[in-house]
Amino acid sequence: MNPLLKQVLNSASLVFHGKDREIELMVCCLLARGHLLIEDIPGMGKTTLAKTLARLLGIKFNRIQFTNDLLPADLLGFSIFSETERKMVFQPGPLFAEMVLGDELNRASPKTQSACLQAMEEREVTVDGVTHPLSAVFLLIATQNPKDSSGTQLLPDSQLDRFLMRIPIGYPDIESERKLLEEGLGSDRRSVIIQDLEPVLDTVQLMRMQEQVEQTTVSAALVDYILRLVRESRLRGGGLSPRAGLDLLRAAKSRAFLHGRKFVIPEDVQSIAHPVMNHRISDVTGLMAHVPVD
Repeated sequence: MNPLLKQVLNSASLVFHGKDREIELMVCCLLARGHLLIEDIPGMGKTTLAKTLARLLGIKFNRIQFTNDLLPADLLGFSIFSETERKMVFQPGPLFAEMVLGDELNRASPKTQSACLQAMEEREVTVDGVTHPLSAVFLLIATQNPKDSSGTQLLPDSQLDRFLMRIPIGYPDIESERKLLEEGLGSDRRSVIIQDLEPVLDTVQLMRMQEQVEQTTVSAALVDYILRLVRESRLRGGGLSPRAGLDLLRAAKSRAFLHGRKFVIPEDVQSIAHPVMNHRISDVTGLMAHVPVD
């Protein structure tokens, strides 16, 4: 495994017990320049995990609490007249960070939800006809309450497809929850612990790793395997988009890089397939079983 990233994973696991798989998936998502959707009930530690990774990766973190009265300008920013400069000056909103946690995205109105689309796809936003670039490593981690929760609205398919992965956090196992209870740390104390963590990377190193991920080798046979998965999903109805196929390839490359390889193996595709596809099609398990690796 890449030694710096292994240090990130080990340090994060000391703060967030028993969720090594989820931590690894979040790091893979960032390495692949993708966005992450976490669907789970409140109180599972989503904010703690995001803050921990942002600290260890040395990137700027913002949190946005989505509500039904949140406006697009509350995310993107707005222009105001500056008496000093005698002109309109843009005041950036909270989306202008390197990692943004959008808490309870599906509580926002469709208009506010759609304000994220340009940022997610193009890493830039347009306000008053002027386009403003976001950070090159911009990552949106959005949380979503289960669809039967009160006050929620389903995310449109166009927005779901812009998330590289969807994962649950899930309840901790009994030993991890025992540690949590024995530590007895409230949110204030956990925030202090996170701030005391030493960053392992900085933005420049992270961008360099993202470039190395893009250069990871994928054999023609594995490209064909991904293509067969995509084509078979369409035969079953409601199939995967071309973007989904590209996302699966990028995610497999990021997992290979994380594990210290310069080439992708079938295990990378199979390990990453479910979180990449489960918000796009209903029967990922059946699809994977029906399309074996040659």
